[in-house]
Amino acid sequence: MGADEQLIPLVTSVNVACGAHAGDPVTMQRTVRLAKASGVALGAHPGYPDRDGFGRRDLAMSAEELEASLLAQLGALWAFIREADVNLVHVKPHGALYNRAARDPALAATVARGVRRFSADVILVGLAGSALLDAGRAAGLAVAAEAFADRAYEDDGSLRSRALEGSLHEEPRVAAAQALSIARDGIVRSHGGRAVDVRADTICLHGDTPGAPRIAQAVRETLAAAGIPLRPLTA
Repeated sequence: MGADEQLIPLVTSVNVACGAHAGDPVTMQRTVRLAKASGVALGAHPGYPDRDGFGRRDLAMSAEELEASLLAQLGALWAFIREADVNLVHVKPHGALYNRAARDPALAATVARGVRRFSADVILVGLAGSALLDAGRAAGLAVAAEAFADRAYEDDGSLRSRALEGSLHEEPRVAAAQALSIARDGIVRSHGGRAVDVRADTICLHGDTPGAPRIAQAVRETLAAAGIPLRPLTA
């Protein structure tokens, strides 16, 4: 859905869809190989099994169903990672699963259990200040707090719904300025104009955002100009 061949060399870590909300065996294999060739750290990006909605709709799943789905998705990607002789560094839920786990402690605990069943040696990535990070720590996982360059925030630090106007920053200079504010100042300006504290370990941009490679290049250049080094997540 995006310009992966242009985008991947510009980032330090990549989230690979695992076949539930998007992706298939060929695209997983291709993405793992692209990341390896570019020296980019690999992460799994499991989501709700909802290809029609691209994983951006809430699904009613039992804890057992969701844990099993996560384990199956991670195992599918692991086959290609093992074959390429690289490491799986992190796991980051996708879309509606990510956003709901940020605010729902019970769902967050289910996600953390599913990841922990797969491996205790991966980093669980979640929205800065979210329930998912708390659940990951409780499950004995290393966690990384995440912020976004290309998404708008609400006053409470949540991401602005994609169903609302102004949820996405498509202008490279706007995304780059937000990334710099997060990395340097720990602050993001909400859609409503409020300064919101955001303490993050990693900054995300989406491969399906229009012009994603231009956004990534602008973010890299802006952070480098400010003397902020770029490093991949490390387990």
